[in-house]
Amino acid sequence: MKAARWIPLLVVIGSVLPGCQKPAEEAIPLLAETDYSAPLPPGQIALRKITDPDRIPDFRPAFQLRTNLDTAVARSLNYLSKPSSRNYFPYDPQGEITHDRAVASLELFRRTLAEANSPDHLDALIRSRFEVWESVGCDGRGTVLFTGYYCPIFDARLQPDAEFRYPLYRAPGDLLKDSEGNCKGRRLPGGGIDPTYYDRREIVTGGVLAGYELCYLRDPFEAYIVTVQGSAKLRLPDGSLFEIGYTANNGHDYVSVGRLLVADGKISADELSLATLIDYFKQHPRECSRYTDRNPRYVFFQQHAGGPFGSLNEPVTPYRSIATDKDVYPRACIAFVQTRLPGYEGRRIVEHAYHAFALDQDTGGAVRAAGRCDVFLGTGDAVGQLAGRTLAEGRIYYLFTR
Repeated sequence: MKAARWIPLLVVIGSVLPGCQKPAEEAIPLLAETDYSAPLPPGQIALRKITDPDRIPDFRPAFQLRTNLDTAVARSLNYLSKPSSRNYFPYDPQGEITHDRAVASLELFRRTLAEANSPDHLDALIRSRFEVWESVGCDGRGTVLFTGYYCPIFDARLQPDAEFRYPLYRAPGDLLKDSEGNCKGRRLPGGGIDPTYYDRREIVTGGVLAGYELCYLRDPFEAYIVTVQGSAKLRLPDGSLFEIGYTANNGHDYVSVGRLLVADGKISADELSLATLIDYFKQHPRECSRYTDRNPRYVFFQQHAGGPFGSLNEPVTPYRSIATDKDVYPRACIAFVQTRLPGYEGRRIVEHAYHAFALDQDTGGAVRAAGRCDVFLGTGDAVGQLAGRTLAEGRIYYLFTR
């Protein structure tokens, strides 16, 4: 999903859905009173080099979690092969992490994965070949809040009818945006520029973008979820999938619908989940726009097969792609995450330790500063249930060639 496109699902719910959507962010208020989105001082980056070997994490658990990792590495390398990717390097003020070093790190990491023949061997190779940088997190001590996001599948139509009448929009012609789709203002008829763009309420209920409809959904909250997740696979009447992905945003900050419902006493914090939100608005359809309009952020779409795509315009890979704030984290680089993720044991959802490598390939609208990270979990309703349960603290490390 493109820049500031994915939002954690819980954020949608209570906190949301960032890349592919996520139901875990709404629960953020349940974790003490930590400000996970606390901004860094101006000019500071999220990473610091580890100089004490005792602070380097144990990479051995990642040996068993390498499925599709090489695919994700290849996608990062493809992004870095584009001339425009050089605009974001060097990453750090000292100029240590250059574009060439990022590419070399990915290539060496790929060889390392192929050579490692045991958990101990992988750990030894990583330690001998790479410098390890750690996230400062939200508190300077490395604390990062992890949420999950996914790509939903909903029924849709390319033309409106009595049932399918809630549109998703293409990027309008008067939208000024940068190369990653971030809004830079609105062109005015007389040739001037308005530094702000229409908010969600004006777009959804004000009819200001008539003619830019891309497709139509049957449920207004489903349409809302897609704009939070930034991507979707939409099932057409003939059974085919119409895939859409992020192309731009309206530049407004994200506001959590889930948190609003909890604050108003409509849903208890203990009940907060994407499923709960969906059920609530099915039972109280007249309240849907009352709450969703209070989130001014809106994402625009384009037809984009082969996705979902992250903010690098490369496909994201389940469990191998993460979304971070690209103002403070490096694009396309190798990360090692230590957190807890939910998974299925039969029909039960059980949380388990998750220590694995991932590639930093996406950006989230609700993922701000060094203390937040979204993990892309996949596509469909079952995955959405997991994304909605993903909420845990952890740490992030990055690897760069010595």
